[in-house]
Amino acid sequence: MKLFDKILPWRKKAAEGSYRPGPYFLPDGWLSASAGRAWNWWQNGHSLQSYGEATAMVEACVSAYAQTVAMCPGDHWQKQPDGGRVRVVGSALTRILRAPNDYQSISDFLLNLTRRLYANGEAFAVAIRNNRQEITEMHLMRTGTALIAEEGSIFYSLGGNEVAEQRFDLRAPIPARDVLHVRLHTPNNPLKGVSPILATTLELAMSGAALNQQVAFYVNQARPSYMLETDEKLSLRQVMELRENWNAQTQGDNAGGTPILSWGLKAKPATMTAHDGQLAEMLKLSDQNVALAFRMPLQVLGLGGNTFASTELLMQSWIASGLGFALNHIEEAFGQLFRLRGVPDEYVEFDTRALLRSAYREQIEGLARGVISGIYSPDEARATVDLPAVPGGHGAMPRVQQQVVPLSFGTDLKPPEPVPSQPADPAPAEDNVEDADPARAARVFSTAYTRHSATVH
Repeated sequence: MKLFDKILPWRKKAAEGSYRPGPYFLPDGWLSASAGRAWNWWQNGHSLQSYGEATAMVEACVSAYAQTVAMCPGDHWQKQPDGGRVRVVGSALTRILRAPNDYQSISDFLLNLTRRLYANGEAFAVAIRNNRQEITEMHLMRTGTALIAEEGSIFYSLGGNEVAEQRFDLRAPIPARDVLHVRLHTPNNPLKGVSPILATTLELAMSGAALNQQVAFYVNQARPSYMLETDEKLSLRQVMELRENWNAQTQGDNAGGTPILSWGLKAKPATMTAHDGQLAEMLKLSDQNVALAFRMPLQVLGLGGNTFASTELLMQSWIASGLGFALNHIEEAFGQLFRLRGVPDEYVEFDTRALLRSAYREQIEGLARGVISGIYSPDEARATVDLPAVPGGHGAMPRVQQQVVPLSFGTDLKPPEPVPSQPADPAPAEDNVEDADPARAARVFSTAYTRHSATVH
């Protein structure tokens, strides 16, 4: 049996997880070694993630998620008793959402976190605390493994960040309270996320094999392979020499030359071409399946035509499906790390308004309708377009048009009663009699003299 293993190494049973060269036996026959390598590419010394990220469609989907999330700034919010909310300014979470560390911006941090999330199925970051147990720094880690202690406590073994490993001792297992662990689907282990790339294994294998065939097609001057036919019986050595002579006369600098055939050879072109194989249709279907696994609208990638009326509607559709899921997952992970679950009415939210920003005219018209309807105050509407508040505080309160009244008031509403006019105040008495009417002054003088005379006598 060992002799056959040396002669035919493919007959030897491979160890679990190791690569075994073909051929491979299938229920309907044998699969050649070359075909087997295409179908079993994950065993051929290649990482699943690295192979997947190398494809254009997977790279486009991963980059679209990463770049879009990086465009959405996050804030720490607290709900108010009146139903509104206020932004928490002085918390440790707010500081991290502005600057996670001294060598990365929050945009860079979210970009790489989201990229690793969708490429690997999970992403890790270690939190550094001060003497008051407040989180002051966060550092992304390329690798991470969840460890469960005997009593059930969760720890992590992290690595892959040269800066953090140089500054801090990360060799010991790190408790879960100091680790940001964002993960996608966890079908096999609640602490192990799975990338959407795993759902596209078949599509990536088929497209990889087809592209390899196409590369070989163009390397050979985009000419179909020829079959050489003869009635003569050739030895193996003659066949090898014939192949070398044929390639020397038809490839490289001699491409397009006229080969000379002997031994009664006849050259017949192969009937299989790239067009006959419908390579373009197969690659298109493969890309569509990859986008489906990532919950990615093709229109976001510039494919699939313009089926949406506006970019805003396209973004709304994506937020309602794949992007909203990613944002919610990252928000909840931050909330869990900063213990917001035990604090009522506090949460993390990423602002997606930049993604829904339509044309300037449509935006202004929408804000104007909101102000007229009393939804926004003038200051709130102005803040949306980065304008200062109205001076004097006149734009702080929401407003509504007075003519907007319930229809039931149509018959009962009466005009207000007129306010009666008040009589004018009497003119003040004139102290200077000389400036008054002379006749009136004479009468006043006569009356006063008569009263005085009667009093004397």
